[in-house]
Amino acid sequence: MLNLTHYCSIKKIQNKYTLSMSQYEIKSISSIERRVKIVTRNNERSIMNQKLDIKELISAQKPGWSLDQRFYTDPDIYQLELDHIISQNWIFAGHESQIPNAGDFRVINVANESAIIVRNKDGKLKAFANVCRHRGSLVCLESEGSTNKFSCPYHGWVYNLDGELTAARNMPNDFDKSDFSLHKLSIDIIYGLVFVCFSDSPPSWDGAKRDLKEPMEMFDFENLKVAAEITYPIEANWKLSIENYQECYHCATAHPEYAKMHTLMLDDTKRDRVQEHMLERMESCGIKNIEIDFIDMKAREGEQGYGYSRTALFKGYKTGSKDGEAVAPLLGNFKDYDGGASDFSFGAFTFMLAYSDHVVVYVFTPVDIGNSECKIYWLVRNDAEEGQDYNKDDLVWLWDVTTHADKTIIVNNRKGVESKYYVPGPFSGMEDAESVYIQWILKELAARV
Repeated sequence: MLNLTHYCSIKKIQNKYTLSMSQYEIKSISSIERRVKIVTRNNERSIMNQKLDIKELISAQKPGWSLDQRFYTDPDIYQLELDHIISQNWIFAGHESQIPNAGDFRVINVANESAIIVRNKDGKLKAFANVCRHRGSLVCLESEGSTNKFSCPYHGWVYNLDGELTAARNMPNDFDKSDFSLHKLSIDIIYGLVFVCFSDSPPSWDGAKRDLKEPMEMFDFENLKVAAEITYPIEANWKLSIENYQECYHCATAHPEYAKMHTLMLDDTKRDRVQEHMLERMESCGIKNIEIDFIDMKAREGEQGYGYSRTALFKGYKTGSKDGEAVAPLLGNFKDYDGGASDFSFGAFTFMLAYSDHVVVYVFTPVDIGNSECKIYWLVRNDAEEGQDYNKDDLVWLWDVTTHADKTIIVNNRKGVESKYYVPGPFSGMEDAESVYIQWILKELAARV
């Protein structure tokens, strides 16, 4: 590695022997000089950014460029994200079909928080903080199951399905159990999809429920079921994981399985030229050409962002599978395969890819500042039978192989971003969604500092 001492020595040699050096050798030294200047300039920029407070760092962020290193590594910025982004936005927690009966529950973990989603005896879904009101232990240690009560494994406090404390041993005479119910969390259901939020005043879903009604009815989301669910741990900051999902600039290079069938791997101009075969078939296949964009910066004041669009697969492909052939029965209103795939966006952490015969749901969440998770759900018709109507291995193949590849990409990105040589670079024309997502994050942070 070149340092400034070596550089000074090279300059002395250059001055002494310039007349006898070949043109090639002089050019080589000039190249070394440029490298030293770049490294020095980058180090100076890094030192300058470390001195900026968070508000100044946000203001200094260049539009259309990747984020400064500190946005991925600074504990104070991560805490701001926890308080004002992660806990303030809705996160997908599963499909209603996964919690069909009284006592059925699921546990969702997001960063420092844990939520219990349970169906009570009246058939309603409830959400509670998975934190005992005694001394703070996790109450439920299983990820899912069925029960008629929740018993804290530490000191045995017992809660019913409405989160009410029903038993606590050896407490004082004036102890009132009604004061120690589990903390309630915000929960909402959008056409069978269950969302939770760790805020008492979450953004509204009113616009999404209204505008997404027609496209969600086309796929009959309420009558789907989860055929498979896999969690992928990623050793990288949560933003790097979501940024990677937001763009397909890398798809042709990194995802040959995906790229051979999805026209999203093309730039806008080329992609527009290969949509016709899908557009011609949509009406006869029983679906409409709809586009909705209230995503990120376009979200209405006080509402959660959302969006919908449909894009053609390459001609000859019906769905996302090894050979492009069907992997499950057609969904909802579909009469045949139109050769397309739909993208749904639900807030900051939940994204869906809806083929004609199955839906893939991606949920990205932080674990801590340097680790995140991608949880993927595969949804099919609720009357489809495994082994007869679909094979689970065939169903998950494409997005399992793609997500394993993405894990490697994201971790390598993280390693580079943590280097002292990292400086932000400009986005390409195929990274517009990522650029807008970053712009939204900066806006949310700037409003809180």
